Amino acid sequence: MLNVRAVTKSFFGNQVLHGVDLEVREGEIHALIGENGAGKSTLVNIIAGIMRRDSGSMELKGEPVNFAHPLEAMRAGISMVHQELSLVPNLSVAENIFLRHESKTALGFNDWRSMRQTAAKIFERMGVDIDPAVLVGSLSVGMQQLVEVAKAISFDAKLLIMDEPTSSLSEKETAELFAVVRDLRAQGLSIVFISHKLSELFAISDRLTVLRDGHHIATNDIAQITADDVIRMMVGRHLGDLYPPKAAQMGGTVFECSGVSRFGYVRDLSFSVRRGEIVGFAGLVGSGRTEAMRAIIKADPRSSGSFKLEEKAVVWSDPGEAMDLGVVYVSEDRKGSGLFLDFNVGRNVAASTLKRYRNRFGLISRSALAEKARTYVDMMDIRPPNIDARAIELSGGNQQKVLLAKALDCRPKMLIVDEPTRGVDVGAKALIHARLRDLANSGVGVIIVSSEMPEVIGMSDRILVFRNGEIAAELDNRLGQVTQEMVMSYAAYK
Repeated sequence: MLNVRAVTKSFFGNQVLHGVDLEVREGEIHALIGENGAGKSTLVNIIAGIMRRDSGSMELKGEPVNFAHPLEAMRAGISMVHQELSLVPNLSVAENIFLRHESKTALGFNDWRSMRQTAAKIFERMGVDIDPAVLVGSLSVGMQQLVEVAKAISFDAKLLIMDEPTSSLSEKETAELFAVVRDLRAQGLSIVFISHKLSELFAISDRLTVLRDGHHIATNDIAQITADDVIRMMVGRHLGDLYPPKAAQMGGTVFECSGVSRFGYVRDLSFSVRRGEIVGFAGLVGSGRTEAMRAIIKADPRSSGSFKLEEKAVVWSDPGEAMDLGVVYVSEDRKGSGLFLDFNVGRNVAASTLKRYRNRFGLISRSALAEKARTYVDMMDIRPPNIDARAIELSGGNQQKVLLAKALDCRPKMLIVDEPTRGVDVGAKALIHARLRDLANSGVGVIIVSSEMPEVIGMSDRILVFRNGEIAAELDNRLGQVTQEMVMSYAAYK
């Protein structure tokens, strides 16, 4: 179906693809994996006509192709489902699917009846039940992802590229998406599937290609390799355990929260965190974990709640005041509310702490800011190691590292990290986990909110299971004896 040969690509003198090959067969699901910054997104953006290659060749069904823009690729049969949803919430499902390629009546008007009927046939082909007339904004994230797939194949796609399609989905929604993907493969569609979750790739893929530092490392049948093989090829070394050892010792209480409530989301939340401790918040999607954290720092309104920091009562009226006191929150939405995407790495790192970099004239010392930014670039292994690179130019994993560096520069006493490794490869996960444990070992209290059960269990000394806006259970995990089944039994019990 697709034959990519010796493709290269550079940005501002930095070569990100070094003669990469990729072969995708008809009717297969082909996984593409690599660390953040390995070149996956650049490669598929070239295939989909979003970027132009510098050199190399590409053939689609044996015919040479060189797309000038995405619409050319779509018309040739290549469609892409991006990691970030690109739907218009106040338009209907059918309007979203046929945006930019609407069916017309004989008089030149949009033929909405025809488009709704065609959309219904696409959903029938996918084996899902979605009303083409409903507003996209009324659908769950999982259903919206299926609309993205329908939108992609509405161009009569032969090759479908899916970039991290499950990063915001629950396990149930992921299972539903996988059923659709397998049905499409059975109908002869070729699919390139990008994910950082190895378990997903082994569950869904026929073959797997590994990229590392812009180089093609290997392509294998999925049945002939193991997860350890893939990790070793991705990072070029044995990674070891993804999760560092639990707390060696803990001190006194660093943070105490009492009676926090937010109408409709959180009820009478009370807990404490000790120095050096990592507390994990587990629970099903919609259980209220994120809403609780946002209410604590007052990013969202709360109806009640009191706090102690290092055994002293504290009060704040907004996240900035909480941050000044030492309670720092890292958002799960790094692009929407975490980073300034058009700012460079250095300006992002210091965005919350600019007053610290003033010189004696009251102006920002660029040299002091740059020196500190370089320290964090080295500490977090941000790639490329360039403090002048804009955040929007970085891969998702490196953006996450910048976001964490921004929080660390606030010198937190209590750090709340929401989904610390969403959309991050295994190598970057190991580094982020190690830095969080280092922070805890230095005496900082750490809260991790994560939808990934292995992460909550692997990182946490104590686990608070959230259900319906309340703590349903508290589990001591210092001996590492908590299981996923134990957590789920509390999270799902009604």
